[in-house]
Amino acid sequence: MAEQQTEERRFGIQRIYTKDISFELPTAPEIFREEWQPDINLNLHVDVNPLNSQQAEVVITVEVEAKQADQVVFLIEVQQAGIFAVTGFSQEEMSPLLHIGAANTLFPYAREVVSNLVTHGSLPPLILQPVNFEALYQQHLAQNTPEADASGAT
Repeated sequence: MAEQQTEERRFGIQRIYTKDISFELPTAPEIFREEWQPDINLNLHVDVNPLNSQQAEVVITVEVEAKQADQVVFLIEVQQAGIFAVTGFSQEEMSPLLHIGAANTLFPYAREVVSNLVTHGSLPPLILQPVNFEALYQQHLAQNTPEADASGAT
């Protein structure tokens, strides 16, 4: 009789940290004398780096650019990372768990860092809206399928 061992499913946070920060305010101090009506552009990216069979590092990169009258007011890049313990999940379950679940865990930390950088730059507050990482993951999958590659989509 063969004994069947099932591994307990576990998803845990081992560490959360800011991996990289960049803040540029190239138009200071002139920008402080103008009316504040910038266009804000936000880019997000999620990277998953397996560390071993039971751990992965997840890094979300948040890039925020504010422009006013074709001048860059500020540029922010934050890489918020975490090490997650993941056991008992299939390969098919791991990718969405890390790209969606871990990213949802990390984003509030990145949002706070961005908000603090803007405020410490003596600019009006900037609060990033919540992000639907599930939709971003589905979009990423659609763009990286063999069918999308064959059709020339990126």
